[in-house]
Amino acid sequence: MNLQTLLFFLVILPVTFFGLLIALLVNLIDPSGDGFHRMAAWWGRFCAKLLGIRIDVVGREHYDATKNYLVISNHAGMADIPILLGTLQLNLRFVAKEELGRIPVFGWALKKGGYVLIKRGQNKEALKSLFKAAEVLNSGRSVHIFPEGTRSATGELLPFKRGAFLIAQKAPTPILPIAIIGSSTITPKKSLKIRKGTIRIIINPPIETSGKTALQLQEAAFQTISSAIEQSGISA
Repeated sequence: MNLQTLLFFLVILPVTFFGLLIALLVNLIDPSGDGFHRMAAWWGRFCAKLLGIRIDVVGREHYDATKNYLVISNHAGMADIPILLGTLQLNLRFVAKEELGRIPVFGWALKKGGYVLIKRGQNKEALKSLFKAAEVLNSGRSVHIFPEGTRSATGELLPFKRGAFLIAQKAPTPILPIAIIGSSTITPKKSLKIRKGTIRIIINPPIETSGKTALQLQEAAFQTISSAIEQSGISA
């Protein structure tokens, strides 16, 4: 077990647990979830610094921190969520699996913090839970979703699922496509080992959603992120 992995278990996990307890109180005082987001953004920066993960951000000029977006990105490693929280200057909520909401303390904090917990599957209930993300976007906050639906084991981009782009049609906000490069080597899937290294965040120009079908948005987003990964010459 290397130093980064030890720091994760001995420092980050306890800090996360006690932070979530505090977050439950913060969410009572500020039910909008904005206070919880500020805590989560600090936590993301803290994790990266402690674990020696350097973040190289390209394309900051492609988004306006005063606006809101449907943020989509590839999902290649466990570090993706804290890195995005700590890097993006957006009032951000994540879309997560409904099962996470059942975890004591952690799930409670996510629910009260305004995160969108969705049911899996293609039925009407799953679609209804997904459309809650559109309500968050309409409230002026940004929402992030991983359109692959799961982490890639190899770092290769997986096919995008349609759900994220149905959200885009429901809420009149641009899609902000982001490519995450290098995450799979720092926190590989099916491994608890964490390594030092650099993660590159490539923020691409927003995709306007007006007048476009979900399929057109899905194809445009996939092409944008796929091209960014290929042009970097580095595995995601």
